[in-house]
Amino acid sequence: MADSVKFPTVTSDNLERTSFTLPRDFAGERNVVFIAFLQKQQKDVDSWVPFVKPLVGRTPGTEFYELPTIKRMVAPMRWMINNGMRGGIDDLGARERTITLYIDKTPFKRSLAITDENVLHVLIIDREGQVLWRTTGPFSAARGAELEAALKR
Repeated sequence: MADSVKFPTVTSDNLERTSFTLPRDFAGERNVVFIAFLQKQQKDVDSWVPFVKPLVGRTPGTEFYELPTIKRMVAPMRWMINNGMRGGIDDLGARERTITLYIDKTPFKRSLAITDENVLHVLIIDREGQVLWRTTGPFSAARGAELEAALKR
């Protein structure tokens, strides 16, 4: 990846109301990050989880996160959206790894070289924010194999 493709510093809360400043607070040395811009992309995220969850479990130093990315909005609207998402997710681990970003999306997308909000973006990001690998869209065996190979590099 080009040196200029780096995860920008953003601060937001996960669905368990814990604050994170990313990329500093990513827990892994390498982090699989799902960036979704549209609610319908959740099904694409969900297509990856059965592959990524055990992969992370057997790959030391690796974690994964879901980052629904929404335009900046007032606190009552953020509360309503987060509450709705929290209520729809029974799994504590999923709530802990879901960090909703309410941000100015233009500079965020520019820093990550994201040109299309209509697809799910899957990235491997190190703790310094460097993008090490990327793909888009739902899980496929080929994309999964690429992801696994990239984590082993």
